[in-house]
Amino acid sequence: MADLQVKLAKSLIGSTKPQIATAKALGLHKVGDVSVQPDNAATQGKIRKLAHLLEVSEAKGGAN
Repeated sequence: MADLQVKLAKSLIGSTKPQIATAKALGLHKVGDVSVQPDNAATQGKIRKLAHLLEVSEAKGGAN
């Protein structure tokens, strides 16, 4: 499976507590933070919950 690069593009100000908790679970704390996550069902659900705040792309390269 490929990895996804997830970037927090918009602020979490005004977001609900569950949305903020989901962002923290993805490793995103402030605008501009980038995290590489596995492309699986759990990650897809988190991304769907925060789709209006995130930029998602396929991670380039790998440390295998």
